[in-house]
Amino acid sequence: MSGVLVVVPTYDEVQNLEPILDRLHRSRPDAHALVVDDGSPDGTGELAEKLAARDPRVHALRRTAKSGLGPAYVAGFHWGRARGYDVLVEMDADGSHHPEQLPDLLAALADADLVLGSRYVPGGRVEDWPLHRLLLSRAGNLWTRWALRLPLADATGGYRAVRGGLLDRLPFDDVASQGYCFQVDWAWRAVRAGARVVEVPITFTERRYGRSKMSGSIVGEALVRVTWWGLQDRLADRLPGRVRRPVPGRVRDGGRSSAVR
Repeated sequence: MSGVLVVVPTYDEVQNLEPILDRLHRSRPDAHALVVDDGSPDGTGELAEKLAARDPRVHALRRTAKSGLGPAYVAGFHWGRARGYDVLVEMDADGSHHPEQLPDLLAALADADLVLGSRYVPGGRVEDWPLHRLLLSRAGNLWTRWALRLPLADATGGYRAVRGGLLDRLPFDDVASQGYCFQVDWAWRAVRAGARVVEVPITFTERRYGRSKMSGSIVGEALVRVTWWGLQDRLADRLPGRVRRPVPGRVRDGGRSSAVR
């Protein structure tokens, strides 16, 4: 597999950035990393540029203001595709996603268009999360699965690998989601487009340094948007001559295949 680019969005991750890139390159020496920094006041952007200057596998894309997770990833996707990377990976900078598990995601991509690192399929797990965070995540995924009829155990997870060809087919320029709802948004678009989607188990670990970017407004955005999308989808099904249900495709959930209808 050639041209692997790991997109790492950052905001105030100066303590985490260098260790996570070191782990990435020990796990997959040929992978390149693009750090997309949203104007971090703690010097993360400056550190990214220093690391890029001494390692040709590291690149920095500095933006002037914090505009959310979704726009940062979209900017990274465009940057990577414009430079010919065939495979793009989403990975957090805070250590919650283990770079050592990247080879598992890339191996699964041999038979898929999109691979989701899943905490909630057999073999997946969450470490060091408080109970309320785990319950919130579980409930959010259950609601997403029901509201959108999306056969995924972990649609909100942010550790994923995708073929560039699928990114080219999806209309990312009209994505309005800025927070973690972005992950649901484009996973749903991929399933509806008939993409081959596979979930593989990962271990998710709470960050050691810095503060989580999760907030009440991010949770609220996800709840409102997922609910609205689900209502629109069901209403569209009832309109004569209009079928908006996901087109037939294949989704493999934790190693089990099921048709999307």
